[in-house]
Amino acid sequence: MLFNQRKSRSVAAILAFAGTLTISGLHKFYLGQPLWGLLYVLLSWTPIPKVASAIEGVWYLAQDEETFERNFNPGKTSISNIQDASKQVGSIADAMRELDSLRQDGLISEYEFEQKRRQLLDQIS
Repeated sequence: MLFNQRKSRSVAAILAFAGTLTISGLHKFYLGQPLWGLLYVLLSWTPIPKVASAIEGVWYLAQDEETFERNFNPGKTSISNIQDASKQVGSIADAMRELDSLRQDGLISEYEFEQKRRQLLDQIS
């Protein structure tokens, strides 16, 4: 179904700009906001939805990809976010191994180890 798929910023902008020439509100249906889409269609005899569509098209293009994802793809994690998180966890795991090695060699105390370990774990978001 279209509503379960990841929404594209460029498709939303194209549909918004198309609404200035044809039926306004298609971008709202695409973005999973059917009530707003219906309102745009009902008001299509006025210039209000056409102006709003143009403004929203510019707004979609002005947003960075992360902001658009946060606004219109909530709960959907992108592949790059998963890869970044995986790299972060891997680097923290390496740092914890080094920290444990320092503790075992007696170069840091158990208290220092625990403090640094907690700091590293807090970095995982």
